[in-house]
Amino acid sequence: MISRDTRALARLGGVLVLVGALVGLSAIPVGAVLRAGTSWSRRQRAELPPQLLDPPAAQLTRVYGDDGTTLITTFYDEDRHDVTLSQIAPVMRQAIVAAEDTRFYEHGGVDLKGVARALVSDARSGSAEQGASTLTMQLVRNVLKEDPSLTPAERAQATSDNAGRKLREIEYAVELENRLTKQQILRNYLNIVYFGDGAYGIEAAARRIFGVSPARLDLAQAALIAGVVQSPDADNPISGDRSRAETRKGYVLAAMLKAGLITRAQHDAAAAEKLTFSGQTQPNGCVDATGQADGRGFFCDYFERWWDAQPQFGATKTERDDALRRGGYNVVTTLDPDVQKVAAKQSREVYGLGDRKALPIAVVQPGTGKVLALAVNRHFGTAKKGVDTVNPLVSGGSGINGYPSGSTFKMFTMLAALEAGLPLSSGFDSPAKLVTGWSDEGPGNCDGRYCPGNDNPSWMDGYRTMWDAFGRSVNTYFVHLEEQVGPAAVVAMAKRLGISFSAPADARMAADNADSWGSFTLGVIDTTPLELASAYATVAAGGRYCAPLPVESITGPDGRAVPVATSCRQVLDPGVARAAADAARCPVGQQSAYGKCDGGTAEQVDGIFGGRPVAGKTGSTEDNRTETFVGFTPAMAAAGIANDPVNPSDRVGSGVESRVVTAVARTLRAAVGNGAYEGFPPPSATLAYGG
Repeated sequence: MISRDTRALARLGGVLVLVGALVGLSAIPVGAVLRAGTSWSRRQRAELPPQLLDPPAAQLTRVYGDDGTTLITTFYDEDRHDVTLSQIAPVMRQAIVAAEDTRFYEHGGVDLKGVARALVSDARSGSAEQGASTLTMQLVRNVLKEDPSLTPAERAQATSDNAGRKLREIEYAVELENRLTKQQILRNYLNIVYFGDGAYGIEAAARRIFGVSPARLDLAQAALIAGVVQSPDADNPISGDRSRAETRKGYVLAAMLKAGLITRAQHDAAAAEKLTFSGQTQPNGCVDATGQADGRGFFCDYFERWWDAQPQFGATKTERDDALRRGGYNVVTTLDPDVQKVAAKQSREVYGLGDRKALPIAVVQPGTGKVLALAVNRHFGTAKKGVDTVNPLVSGGSGINGYPSGSTFKMFTMLAALEAGLPLSSGFDSPAKLVTGWSDEGPGNCDGRYCPGNDNPSWMDGYRTMWDAFGRSVNTYFVHLEEQVGPAAVVAMAKRLGISFSAPADARMAADNADSWGSFTLGVIDTTPLELASAYATVAAGGRYCAPLPVESITGPDGRAVPVATSCRQVLDPGVARAAADAARCPVGQQSAYGKCDGGTAEQVDGIFGGRPVAGKTGSTEDNRTETFVGFTPAMAAAGIANDPVNPSDRVGSGVESRVVTAVARTLRAAVGNGAYEGFPPPSATLAYGG
């Protein structure tokens, strides 16, 4: 029995002999022809480029919400998404064969007479005028042209107009037919060929031209798409000439009729069909993200920066970005479209889109770090000044360090004190102004000493414990507590719970002068709503800190799951976390396990939650430049910081505090949902009262 290798070599030999006989004194030397045949027979198996068997063409990456169906955006250099042959309508497969290679199922990769005729004509004219490329040869050319592993020169060589390129295509095409089935070749061809208007492959072409999947193409649509391949930019009905597209449609239908692929009735019906064109393009990147009104682009931007930091996608940021735009991944993120919508709406209830002030809000799941929403009263983009921005106002990064969040940092002081053995019942007669032992040369010092005061002496002064001092946000109590445990311990606690100290001045202070940082407990450093929500989520999760995570799952183009690394660690004793959470019931108008709350700065939160368990803390900075609220339940955490992103000295004012609390609390309530959830476990008697 004659082997497939022998038959393949015979096919190539037939082409070379025919070419040699016909060329004569043409520009193609017979010696070159013979050398090509000898060389091919020697290396056909060893040197067939492996990419021809499994084309590595660039594919777009799709990014979805946590439901796996809400498209946030796609990333691509080339709009292409590979599909199986079963996902392509049979009429589309027939149309492309009729349009490009009517003898596709009969030849062995090369149409002998057609190639010989083309080579002779091209050689005599001195230019490439004849085609005769089979689908298999076109596949070879397209794969080499698109292969990202080749140099630009090698890719250019794949489309150069010379006989050497044609002979190389012949070599590869014959061997490819020896390795793959016709169905595999047709599938690869339909997935890689360019159809114009930025559409690479049949999936993108069907979607862009007609707004349907390739499986739903009818005969007329398939004929038109197949007809544009020869001149994709000129004949594409979206970006080119529609009359030319219709002419090409007629040509393909006639070819299909002649080949017996369709009946006369089918031909006539398809020829008369009036086609409508979609022009539907995929969004590309975060500026094009869907849900602009909900600000999904801010989450998208955070996801993209997360991706660019993951080593599994490349050794450098450039390689990782290339993988995102060419790798063909399906990404299911942690974004909850419903929670994102509520967060955006609540932010804009406080400040409108055109307001220079902003209320960025972040929502995080305790125990996992999953980020459900990142919203602010802006659109993600650059089109309209004051309304659009690409600055990461919610998550920080790219030079955005965040904003001071005031008394929310008292949580870190309380945790450090509890960890040092001081119980929640630790009492102190808090004065209206406390003179400390720390030096202070700034305004408002007391004989060179740092001496903070209470914002509302009549309500805050007096004997306090951690419970009611946290509920009423008593500055002098927490500065005194900070003196007892040492500011360095409080700074270290904040770091353990994910505060990044990204502002250079804050980082230097933490590194060099943490022991004298008396104002740290009053939240004077920059942080972001995402960091703050993650820190309080640690308390909600019993002391387990999880770095913010924007991804649920990633699937590669081969259908295999790509591991997603999570970063969670126990940073607090669970008992300490429970005790802090118990005190955090006081600010929101609820009661601690031991009944020690007697007033809070955000008591409307209890009403928003209808008495369901919730905790949190407000924060106001000097002169009310920012107003903050962070709330949490055992299942969810949310934070928002009202600020002026352009001018940090511009005060948002105390009047906005109540609205900020309400906006964040309503967002948190939406994230929690209507299902039941466990309450906060009570702290131990030791952490409550000592002993």
